[in-house]
Amino acid sequence: MRTRLPVALAVAVLPIAAFAQTGAPPATATRPPAPPPYNCEPVNPNATPEARALLKRLCAISGRAILSGQHNFPNQRNQDTEKVFGITGKYPAIWGSDFGFTDGEDKDSVIHRDLMIEEAKKQAAAGSIIYLCWHMLRPTEEEPGHAGESWSGSVQAKLTDEQWQELITPDTPLHQRWEKYMDTAAGYLKQLQDAHIPVLWRPMHENNRTFFWWGGRPGQGGTAQLYREVYARMVYVHHLDNLIWVWNQNGPAPSGEFFQFFPGQRWVDIVSYDNYRDLNDRYYYELLDLAEGKPIALGEVGRPPSAETLKAQPKWTWFMLWAGMVDRQADALKTAYSDPYVLGRGDPLPQN
Repeated sequence: MRTRLPVALAVAVLPIAAFAQTGAPPATATRPPAPPPYNCEPVNPNATPEARALLKRLCAISGRAILSGQHNFPNQRNQDTEKVFGITGKYPAIWGSDFGFTDGEDKDSVIHRDLMIEEAKKQAAAGSIIYLCWHMLRPTEEEPGHAGESWSGSVQAKLTDEQWQELITPDTPLHQRWEKYMDTAAGYLKQLQDAHIPVLWRPMHENNRTFFWWGGRPGQGGTAQLYREVYARMVYVHHLDNLIWVWNQNGPAPSGEFFQFFPGQRWVDIVSYDNYRDLNDRYYYELLDLAEGKPIALGEVGRPPSAETLKAQPKWTWFMLWAGMVDRQADALKTAYSDPYVLGRGDPLPQN
């Protein structure tokens, strides 16, 4: 009876057999050239000096420390950041907020976006890094939405396949309406650019999942295309050069899922994901593979990563604790902020 070799072993043996028969060395397969090492330059070639400096700082931090971050609901400005200071005696290195989607005095209200931007300016003046995202209404509805209704009724609702196709098709009514949403946010981001403030900008976040209307559509005509169109609108139309582009996923997720939503290296400065459960090593290594040397980050977490996690996964450049979770994570925050590996606002980079 003939013994059948496993495919991988058979492939490995073939060149040797060829050499034995011909006396000539086997032909060597041509490998594609390796990409050049990442030089820590923003994907936007016109990025402001401040944006370039921020990205360089993040590159320098990777593997040496992690920046602490705290999200604040837009109509609460700095409430959670101040709570962190009250518990730990230190301010987070990153101040985060959102453009919101509701009316009135709800915590997610759009009514006081101007005050949110003023808070961003204050935080930047105090030494904080600014980090913004947007829980946007579906472009089928008008802003603002309503508290208690528009979260499930719009932000977490769906678009039909036909509506999606219209959304990503230029000059259609739905696409034009969506552009007006982008234009509104761009006006506020321009205020920060005029003040020479760089922004970690995380649009269309958690886009591998179906939590939000923009998510859960794999492939190049899906969510990745929408992300690229956000980039094009902000950079080519509004000339917002103060933005560092943060692409974001959600875990837990099936192995390899992140790759199905990646828009391409041309549009991404930082690769990040959100996780409110265990920070499994698998996600860490998947993001490192996608990043190809670019910084990686924990876009949202429900508690600060432990010292053990950071030892096993040293290249995270920041974590962002979500708003409303400070009180329940008081002990974990005290532990994290007392760790010299975790940097607060104003802390110098470790000399190692």
